[in-house]
Amino acid sequence: QVHLVESGGGLVQAGGSLRLSCAASGIIFSIKTMGWYRQAPGKQRGLVATITNGGSTNYADSVKGRFTISRDNAKNTVYLQMNSLKPEDTAVYYCAADRIATMTGYEHDYWGQGTQVTVSS
Repeated sequence: QVHLVESGGGLVQAGGSLRLSCAASGIIFSIKTMGWYRQAPGKQRGLVATITNGGSTNYADSVKGRFTISRDNAKNTVYLQMNSLKPEDTAVYYCAADRIATMTGYEHDYWGQGTQVTVSS
């Protein structure tokens, strides 16, 4: 069984920074893609950023130049450094992992429980 646990959310003023972390636990040999998604009130969940185990990244246009995704493959952990935060970044941020190599084979589409990020104006 794989579990994703996020940490690092909170309340910050506009222009400030936060760093989110997400650690995957379980008997894991590798994880192909890890990423962050977010859901604001009344809106659908959408992509923030993803990163492969080879280091390839993908960002939503709205966060390019402000957010940086990184990972530590040895720790099965992904990070999201968020700078120059705006009130419109307020949302629940979810960690995701896909194509996880485990003892029983590949598993897909795991999600964390979410962490709230609130940016005040």
